[in-house]
Amino acid sequence: MQKTTTRQRQSTFVLIAIGLAILLFIGLLLSLFTGVASLEIRSLVTHWLSGEYSKELLIFQTIRVPRAVLGAIIGANLAVAGAVMQAVTRNPLASPQVFGVNAGACLVVVLAIVILPDIGKANLIYFAFAGAILGGLVVFGFAASRGMTNLKIALVGMAIHLLLTSITKGIIIFNEHISNVLYWLSGSISGAAWTDVQLILPWSMAGLLLAIWLSGSLSVFRLGEEVAMGLGQKIARVRLLSYVVVVILAGASVAVAGAVGFVGLMVPHIARRLVGTDYRVVIPVSALGGAVLVTYSDVLARLISYPFESPVGIVTALLGTPFFLYLARKKGREMV
Repeated sequence: MQKTTTRQRQSTFVLIAIGLAILLFIGLLLSLFTGVASLEIRSLVTHWLSGEYSKELLIFQTIRVPRAVLGAIIGANLAVAGAVMQAVTRNPLASPQVFGVNAGACLVVVLAIVILPDIGKANLIYFAFAGAILGGLVVFGFAASRGMTNLKIALVGMAIHLLLTSITKGIIIFNEHISNVLYWLSGSISGAAWTDVQLILPWSMAGLLLAIWLSGSLSVFRLGEEVAMGLGQKIARVRLLSYVVVVILAGASVAVAGAVGFVGLMVPHIARRLVGTDYRVVIPVSALGGAVLVTYSDVLARLISYPFESPVGIVTALLGTPFFLYLARKKGREMV
């Protein structure tokens, strides 16, 4: 009976993974061929095979492809970061957005740009890591207070997020030479280039692999600290490594795309609804789901005010805010 159940779960996981992979493939195709510049597959293939230069091929190779790849990577990063946070805190409202991680990273990155205007994007990622740690520590500092339920922690996290975001926008307003950062702050991948992919890819691979390695421990961790300790889990090490995963994945994403919010809140819930609470399955499904969400959101962001583009963060916020309110209402009685 147990073997049959295990096989059924494995079959379900495989089917869902294949379905998400197909959705991602379709989304990437839409991303590659959606925009102001009209591209034709036949023309692209002809010029690529002949080695001839063409404006369409240049746009495809240097703008559309890196943008599609970057969107998928960022979606996977943020979704997995949210899944890890929800597991290690056992808080269904936890995510890099809600717990101030994204806002802290944005604040420190903007400060670095103001103080060190010649700093390269490759160095900004380290400031993003520092800011992610700062934002998380502020929220978890409140979480350590007595009487702080999961719902109250989430509300404090949103308050800290709004405060840090307001400070960041104030810094930008009073420094006109970096006013173009406002668009990035809303969460945008419109200016994506291969350098951005090269910058984020090593960190993303490290963070995702570490999350997969921790997935078994996270499944046990969700049962409670006492149960996890009884099963031989090293609580402090799991918690520390989980925070490292969140900082790497969220910080790297913010450094190249700004605050793309609510991906880490929505996707893990959907993943658990589809495949259960085994994080050995939840992590890869969340990665695929996050890539799908951001890819399609980016396509929609190009069409909202066509021919002008909107930040992808606006689309994810439009989807995520009602989802957050729904979760707060549904889980509120359990968390108060």
